[in-house]
Amino acid sequence: MTDDPGRGTGPDRRGVLIGASAWATVATLAAESFTMAYAGGGDGAPATPAEAVAPVESFAEDHVRKLAEKLAAGDFVKPKADVTEPFNALTPDQYRDIRLRPEATVWRGEGLGYEVRPLPLGWIYDAPVEIWVVSGGETQSLIADGASFSFGPSIEKAPDAAPFGFSGFRISGLLNRADALDEFVSFQGASYFKAVGQGQRYGLSARGLAVETARPGGEEFPLFRAFWIERPQPGARDVLIHALLDSQSVAGAYKFIVRPGRETVIDVEATLYPRRALTHVGIAPLTSMYFVGSAQRRIEGDYRPAVHNSEGLAVVNGHGERLWRPLTNPKMLQTSAFVDKDLKGFGFIQRNRAFPTFQDLDARFDRRPTAWVEPQGGWGDGFVELIEIPVVEEIHDNIVAYWKPAKTLDPGTGHKFAYRVTWGDNIPAVWSGAWVTQTRVGAGRGANTVQFVVDFAGPSLGDLAELPTADLAVSTGATSNLVVQRLPEAQGLRVRFELNTTGTDLIELRLGLRVAEQLISESWLYRWTRA
Repeated sequence: MTDDPGRGTGPDRRGVLIGASAWATVATLAAESFTMAYAGGGDGAPATPAEAVAPVESFAEDHVRKLAEKLAAGDFVKPKADVTEPFNALTPDQYRDIRLRPEATVWRGEGLGYEVRPLPLGWIYDAPVEIWVVSGGETQSLIADGASFSFGPSIEKAPDAAPFGFSGFRISGLLNRADALDEFVSFQGASYFKAVGQGQRYGLSARGLAVETARPGGEEFPLFRAFWIERPQPGARDVLIHALLDSQSVAGAYKFIVRPGRETVIDVEATLYPRRALTHVGIAPLTSMYFVGSAQRRIEGDYRPAVHNSEGLAVVNGHGERLWRPLTNPKMLQTSAFVDKDLKGFGFIQRNRAFPTFQDLDARFDRRPTAWVEPQGGWGDGFVELIEIPVVEEIHDNIVAYWKPAKTLDPGTGHKFAYRVTWGDNIPAVWSGAWVTQTRVGAGRGANTVQFVVDFAGPSLGDLAELPTADLAVSTGATSNLVVQRLPEAQGLRVRFELNTTGTDLIELRLGLRVAEQLISESWLYRWTRA
């Protein structure tokens, strides 16, 4: 998936009507497929405010779950909208020229501390989504039409009242200041969503579900085809969103409780209803980008020292061991599995936040968030799967991770998963051990040798009278010149060693710091490949 075309700024706002006649197929599920419907007068004009305020239906806690269960009993039909030129083939620049008019922002000027801005259909966002607002137990649908949006000069053929659709929405709230609303979460494209904490910019994304990712038959991309956003009380700390997921293989009911702040927290509850046995499904998937950095620099010639939304995968397994795997941009697709039982958490981490690390005034990778997933309740046996995909441009997300349950998800019943995703600067947990602050890889002093430099910092290193032991293991090959040094400038330790790669194309490495046989650091993992 490409990066956000608006670079996180979002379009302007407007012209969204709340109405009774649009999107009625979600409420009734009367047809075999969901189709676009537009509210308007008999002559094709937009609906008047009087026509656009009638409540559609009541909304109960299990409303979306029942819809998902019923959807799963039938065949999947992708939602579509028949739109006229040029909206059926918009370029990125044309898409950015579609502006939602400010006065149509949901809850605008109502003093709730939150506003919702629907996003237009078009460009790579070709599947229309239905958006409902829930208030007092009743739902009202948002209607998109040509009067809702203004169009810039790149769209020359735009009629005054072009039929249109929504591709998602963004929510603003009191994130950085008490007197101004800032955007903190976005849902757009398939089942993608992303958030930021205070002072951050959009970076990596989460997804509702991953199906057959990196499998030979090709990946299936479930989509959120409808959302229900509950109107918050004035001064409420969070916003409640319900979503209906659908794909060829599964339907699902999702509930998101979103709480903006220094760290923005999203509590997720999902109930999945498979249409077929799901043997390779990813729960709580995260998607990020790694182009170049100190741990791996396959692409040369960029003036910036590092270009990535995330620099490493962190895992806390069921035994409480902490793993750190630096990300790479490999020459060939790579998959890695971290087998576990009752996972404690995993996430993509942007650990180094100094501007000189990146030197990019536009992208500001130093302000991209970390996303950390914590299961709520035991998830049993399975593994965290990491997928690293080669890319030659930074605009492509090429890193994926998720939890793969060991058991197949069979049809005929609902499968429930609950978890929390925290978007902030780092892993949201206090730990007294040491962590990896930097991984550097370069040429060794001999033929077929690679030099590794791994820096550690953390409370467990502060009062050591003697240097700890570096516990280094490799799957094949030989290591030499292993040295542990104090790193006064960073109040930490540095481990250096060389790896001889003669006669092999792939080597797995593991490194940790020990004192009296006790592991005092997270376990650093790395996969070296010749290709």
